[in-house]
Amino acid sequence: MRTLGNILWFVFGGITSGLSWIIAGLLWCITIVGIPIGRQCFKFASLAFFPFGKEVVYGGGAFSLLANIVWLIFNGIPMAVCYTVHGLLFCLTIVGIPFGKQMFKLAKLSLMPFGAEIEK
Repeated sequence: MRTLGNILWFVFGGITSGLSWIIAGLLWCITIVGIPIGRQCFKFASLAFFPFGKEVVYGGGAFSLLANIVWLIFNGIPMAVCYTVHGLLFCLTIVGIPFGKQMFKLAKLSLMPFGAEIEK
């Protein structure tokens, strides 16, 4: 299921989602101040291309907490709402439930990206 899910995900939107995150990360990395945000965009890109079979492990220290609060105020809430709405729409059909679960994984990561690690 993981391989088939990743192929379907990639063809029907994963490629555009991942490329958009890479472009956003490159734009953020132009400035020195934006490099931490750019790194988080690259984290989203790696998960947006092929989310099936990957897990997000949360951790971090005081800096991660402060960075997550700032991220949450400016980027996290709109992203989480968007991913959650898409996840709910996918879950309306039985076939879309696995894709909806991946959207919920992205929604949770969009709330707390700093300190999170993506594992296979």
